[in-house]
Amino acid sequence: MTGRSEEPLACPSCATTYPLAERFCTRCGMPLVYAGAKISGLEPVTAAHERARKIKPQYAEGDLTRVAGARNQAEAEFIQGLLLEEGVPSLVRRTAGFDVPDFLAAGPRDVMVPASGAEAAREALLEADLVDAAVPPSYRPAPAKLLAGILIACALVALVAWLGTNVI
Repeated sequence: MTGRSEEPLACPSCATTYPLAERFCTRCGMPLVYAGAKISGLEPVTAAHERARKIKPQYAEGDLTRVAGARNQAEAEFIQGLLLEEGVPSLVRRTAGFDVPDFLAAGPRDVMVPASGAEAAREALLEADLVDAAVPPSYRPAPAKLLAGILIACALVALVAWLGTNVI
């Protein structure tokens, strides 16, 4: 039970190798794991492979839809991790109209999911209290309403300026 490289099991703590008949490390008592390349079909798993294994295929179809907004890159990645635990694939995009350079983590982000996973994503985010149930996820003011609001604000500023010059 010394550290011979042909042994298929290894201790994750002290890296001592063992034959298949053993289950626990005799030095530190840790459960043994497969050593890796010596056993066919058990290659080390990459982060991308592990992520792909969590995704449920029924949630990966359709056009991308916005399910949540985040204030910055870190918050968006947190939401992505939460959705991944539910099996929903997601994509983070910079919110349209925000002019911070792409290499900065600042600025709002949109979290997008395929249409088939939108409802499951919304339920997971509601359960985690990350979205408001009253506001639809893709709510954006209509351009006409936005223009009307800007015009009203400009008219109010002009009225205050006119009153200020005529009163004094």
